[in-house]
Amino acid sequence: MLQLLILSGKGGTGKTTIASAFIKLAKAKAYADCDVDAPNLHLIMNQSSAAKRSDYYGLPKAEINVDLCVQCDLCRQNCRFEAIQAGPEYKIDYYACEGCGVCETLCPTGAVSLKRAIAGELMLYVDEAVFSTAELKMGSGTSGMLVTNVKKAMKSAAQTMDLAIIDGSPGIGCPVIASLSGVDMVLIVAEPSISGISDMERIIKTAERFQTKIAVCINKYDTNLMNTERIESFCEKHKLLFAGRIPFDPEAVKAINNSQSIVDIDCASGRAVKDVFDKTIKVVFNEGLMLKVKR
Repeated sequence: MLQLLILSGKGGTGKTTIASAFIKLAKAKAYADCDVDAPNLHLIMNQSSAAKRSDYYGLPKAEINVDLCVQCDLCRQNCRFEAIQAGPEYKIDYYACEGCGVCETLCPTGAVSLKRAIAGELMLYVDEAVFSTAELKMGSGTSGMLVTNVKKAMKSAAQTMDLAIIDGSPGIGCPVIASLSGVDMVLIVAEPSISGISDMERIIKTAERFQTKIAVCINKYDTNLMNTERIESFCEKHKLLFAGRIPFDPEAVKAINNSQSIVDIDCASGRAVKDVFDKTIKVVFNEGLMLKVKR
């Protein structure tokens, strides 16, 4: 299975909008939303089947047995996360606890123990296509591990598919790194702003460490033509595939608000994204053929 990952160095560039368009244009039978902090690809894809849901367990959390607690205060004094609250009964602040286990180790009566904690939920839709996604609970960590599980679920359920399209997370943190692992190509969606260019350069540096093929497209390019030219010059200088420009389009906003992809309607952004798709997908399959030859 070839995997195309769509990323952006920052939020709000239109990454999910372009990912949904690519899924529709490719008629992809396998796709995933790896933005587990704020997943929203499902809002556009309109899944017809019910999801198979499963709990995701992250870091353990401390619990205090008040019947065994003698209120010696050792746990509270030594908690670097200030997750233990004193009072008539000692309590754990669920969102502050990092599951380090110091309190459990120091408790002289065995009143503190670490328990498995649900950190999120995995969702797998299987009908005409396989769609894997997840949502992290508020205050939970280990988002990178959850992204890995999202990709594993997709690959396991779609072993015979030729292509998977993955909507990644914004930024360059753990979920992005987990998304990058094992993919064949990355399409980076940039916006022509100062912060957009800076974040684009950061995500390119991150992707280069994985030695994967990189392409760049510019969304809302006509909001700043000077910065658009800067991005194109950057790609030329660093020998990166420039996949094309997509204009700012009020019709795109209307489509998304109606739970549609920009290629479901006739609009300027939809026509432009088709050119970006054609350039990108050609490279994805060429890279796949090269890998097969090498193997």
